[in-house]
Amino acid sequence: MAAFSEMIGSWARALKRDVLALWIAARDPRTPLTAKLVAGAVAAYALSPIDLIPDVIPLLGQLDDLLIVPLGIMLALRLIPSPLMQEFREAALRRSRPRSAIAAAAVIGIWILGATLLGMAWLR
Repeated sequence: MAAFSEMIGSWARALKRDVLALWIAARDPRTPLTAKLVAGAVAAYALSPIDLIPDVIPLLGQLDDLLIVPLGIMLALRLIPSPLMQEFREAALRRSRPRSAIAAAAVIGIWILGATLLGMAWLR
């Protein structure tokens, strides 16, 4: 059981490092445009405090974190040249998680807009 726990912990640390590395990759001018877009979207989703499927929904809420983020990371890793990704991973080990009030406000604004549109459609 201890070996399984260590394996999960190692996987989680690698996932966190890769999300931060993708955040760095999305801002680096050497990253190809398609890779920047994918890396930025994956990092924004993973770092956002608001999930596509809220965690309070049993099973589905955790499923997005267990599937969407790792699959997005896998896609981004295929698009970013390996030497660059290695550099971004090393940089990620030296940085802390980014925080942005503007990004948080944008995410909240998108959710409010979505809820408003959904409410308007429901009332018709």
